[in-house]
Amino acid sequence: MRTDSSPGNLPAREHLPAGDAGTPVLDVVIPVYNEEKDLQPCVLRLHEHLKRTFPYAFRITVADNASTDTTPQVAARLEAEIPEVRSFRLEQKGRGRALRTVWSASDAPILAYMDVDLSTDLNALLPLVAPLISGHSDLAIGSRLSRSSRVVRGAKREFISRTYNLILRGSLQARFSDAQCGFKAIRRDVAQVLLPLVEDTGWFFDTEMLVLAERAGLRIHEVPVDWVDDPDSTVHIVKTATDDLKGVWRVGRALATGSLPLDRLGRPFGDDPRDRELVDVPKGLARQLVGFCVVGGLSTLFYLLLYSGFRSFSGSQVANALALLVSAVANTAANRRLTFGVRGRGGAVRHQAQGLVVFGIGLALTSGSLAALNAATTDPSHSTELAVLIAANLAATVLRFLLFRAWVFPDRREETPSPQVVASHNPASPTYPTDRHEHTSAAHPPLPQRPTAPQSPYDTAQFRAGEAADRTWGDSTMQLQAVRPHDHDPRNER
Repeated sequence: MRTDSSPGNLPAREHLPAGDAGTPVLDVVIPVYNEEKDLQPCVLRLHEHLKRTFPYAFRITVADNASTDTTPQVAARLEAEIPEVRSFRLEQKGRGRALRTVWSASDAPILAYMDVDLSTDLNALLPLVAPLISGHSDLAIGSRLSRSSRVVRGAKREFISRTYNLILRGSLQARFSDAQCGFKAIRRDVAQVLLPLVEDTGWFFDTEMLVLAERAGLRIHEVPVDWVDDPDSTVHIVKTATDDLKGVWRVGRALATGSLPLDRLGRPFGDDPRDRELVDVPKGLARQLVGFCVVGGLSTLFYLLLYSGFRSFSGSQVANALALLVSAVANTAANRRLTFGVRGRGGAVRHQAQGLVVFGIGLALTSGSLAALNAATTDPSHSTELAVLIAANLAATVLRFLLFRAWVFPDRREETPSPQVVASHNPASPTYPTDRHEHTSAAHPPLPQRPTAPQSPYDTAQFRAGEAADRTWGDSTMQLQAVRPHDHDPRNER
């Protein structure tokens, strides 16, 4: 799992401000591989629907990833005939690679994609992107598993889809309902921060993107869709399912070990109501108390199991010491990740050392209480010993929580606030403010409208789809460079 640093925290959500009238609001990407038969009907139908129903300027981008048939020629012909259509040619296969490359280079503030078979009813497109335009949400997905969705497909695909989503819910705690529907959209500023964290270049790309977005606290909007299965689909179900399960394992392991820098996106928006100052209420105290109690209960069960195992081959004192030591290390690691939300490996050794010191203080408190009781009376009753141990353990638990909170895992967010950084943008693109209060004195003008005159606003002299930041251009079907030099994954050769 890659841990590339992201460009920084995201700005506060806002309704997209007006910008250059020549820049489309929406860029719909259609990733294709050997789709010479379906590409032209798909683009014509989508273009007609957008012209008729979408109120803003738009673009359709055909992302041809290494087709070996006449798909590139079909895409070039559509680009020549329809002003709103652009085509890109990539020499490496992989749907995820095509989406990341085109999305990363696009200048449109809203980025979407759909499968070339158009299995999803296009009437869901405007509801899909509307929450992103308004600033309400960060990503949007079509869901075939919603109660109000109307889906026509075979029993085998229905079983595979529902099983896959159950696996995601059980293993990665995903809360979105449909990861595989080829009908998704994302805000461009969010994509520029999130995409560098996504490793997969194949069919698992959008699942990984959604899981990371959800774990980072981004808002995902779901739209019920009408969907009709394409019986001529070229997707290899067994290979795709195998690669997806490998991706689930990889992402789950990265999340469990804390190797992903999702903390950079943990508080992405300056207008989050949870960030408001509350007088005399420590931040996160209630959640930390609950987490500490849950971890403590599990640690006790773990200690008892360890003690029983060690007792089978050693004395009671040795078994108790070993079980306490191992459970203390596990308790510190669990509290570090679950109670206090510390991710990554930085400082892990220091935290364990401090945790052992805290454990030693608690052990000294309980042992000292028993020593004081024995000094006070020569033959204390069993009930008296239990009462003293319970009181000492309660005091040790409270002390351990306070030391964890104030010394081992202090909250340093207020001391070193993260600067608000906006990802780089094309000079011809709209500028998105990082400060929510910057424009409180003036209302935003309306978004750029789709022209009604026959003259197309998409003059190639003004811009080209996915224009690079350095504005160096060749032919529109030029080969795009990979977003990262190591972006070739031999496991995703489809």
